[in-house]
Amino acid sequence: MNVASQLAMRGKLTLDEPMSKHTSWRLGGPADRYYVPADLQDLQDFLAGLDADVDILWVGLGSNLLVRDGGIRGQVIAPLNALRQIHMQLDGSLYAECGVSCAKLAKYCRKKELAGANFFVGIPGTVGGALAMNAGAFGGETWALVEQLIMIDRQGRLNRREPSEFKVGYRHVELPQQEWFAAAQFRFSVRAGDEESNIRELLRKRNATQPIGQPSCGSVFKNPPGRHAAQLIEAAGLKGYRLGSACVSDKHANFIISDSDTSAADIEALIIYIRERVAAQFDVALETEVRIVGEAL
Repeated sequence: MNVASQLAMRGKLTLDEPMSKHTSWRLGGPADRYYVPADLQDLQDFLAGLDADVDILWVGLGSNLLVRDGGIRGQVIAPLNALRQIHMQLDGSLYAECGVSCAKLAKYCRKKELAGANFFVGIPGTVGGALAMNAGAFGGETWALVEQLIMIDRQGRLNRREPSEFKVGYRHVELPQQEWFAAAQFRFSVRAGDEESNIRELLRKRNATQPIGQPSCGSVFKNPPGRHAAQLIEAAGLKGYRLGSACVSDKHANFIISDSDTSAADIEALIIYIRERVAAQFDVALETEVRIVGEAL
């Protein structure tokens, strides 16, 4: 990045930023460079001035991310609490930037009396992360509601794209090369029934079945076709199983819990062990939902 670009930055750039501060597992080595943009225009300017050979990783709430203990080489961009614009548009669609939390999106829709967003309360991430993996909960999925995407490219240019331009599947979305989600337009229906009661019930269900309040990444594995990863893991006798200081939750077997002594290597080793046990006993290859990045020590 040249001097002029650095002087023009309005966001916050830190070096050797501990990723343990920015992941829900509360672990991970340092990022070489960590940038929180001031707003969308600042992000555009920052990307335009970034060297073309620098690797970029986007991080929201860090809830679907395992950062290895050696940390991340290159540039981390963190839009959470920066790209947070959310509003209704004249055509009735809802515009939300990638740094808006899914919980805030659900709350906003409830306030505007829109239906269909309640499942977002069960997604511990941001709009950008939900778009990137077609996140879902309680039977709902993100891309079923997407009307248009606003992408940002390596040069900081914004491009509008239609959902039909993406290949979308279960917890998987193929993005155009060197483009990322800046914002999206969603289409919700008008509220019908007691949405607030429904949200309360979904939160009650989540709290009763998931280890809320303990460091985890949410679901570690995708559900195989016609099966549930948690049931397979539990049937393999791994509920509550500990490897190093990483532990399979005794409340929900598709959650791995960390503590203050846990390393990313402990988590990754447990992930590998779970996959091996389930494959050996049930001939099912579990795919990770969590994204594993960075370098090992």
